[in-house]
Amino acid sequence: MQQQQQQCRMFTAALLALVFLLAAVSTTEAGKKEKPEKKAKKSDCGEWQWSVCVPTSGDCGLGTREGTRTGAECKQTTKTQKCKIPCNWKKQFGAECKYQFQAWGECDLNTALKTRTGNLKRALHNADCQKTVTISKPCGKLTKPKPQESKKKKKEGKKQEKMLD
Repeated sequence: MQQQQQQCRMFTAALLALVFLLAAVSTTEAGKKEKPEKKAKKSDCGEWQWSVCVPTSGDCGLGTREGTRTGAECKQTTKTQKCKIPCNWKKQFGAECKYQFQAWGECDLNTALKTRTGNLKRALHNADCQKTVTISKPCGKLTKPKPQESKKKKKEGKKQEKMLD
């Protein structure tokens, strides 16, 4: 009987400890303040509008472009950005306009030129680009390819030269 009373006291103590623990946790949770959700900033600033890239010197390489945007509450309405114009790019179409070109056409015997067409692939920084462009270049001389010795014959010749030495 004593053993039964002792078990009953231990059970009561454990139950009281559990109730106390639950009360402490709920009090802690109640004391926490919920963080207010961040309000989305509404900005009246417009999108950046960029000028074409202007090389620092020459007609290609490193340069700058100017950006502007509108809005009464904008902290910054103009800024300058570094840019680069590839020196091997077709400057006549602008550095901001990238085209996918087709293969060169046949040579026009009247003009001695061949042409190909390019379709706009990408316009950088809202550049005003033509949808399609056509370029021409001189046909060049039509020459017959020189007959080449086969590799096997060349190797045999080198072997004979070594044997003679």
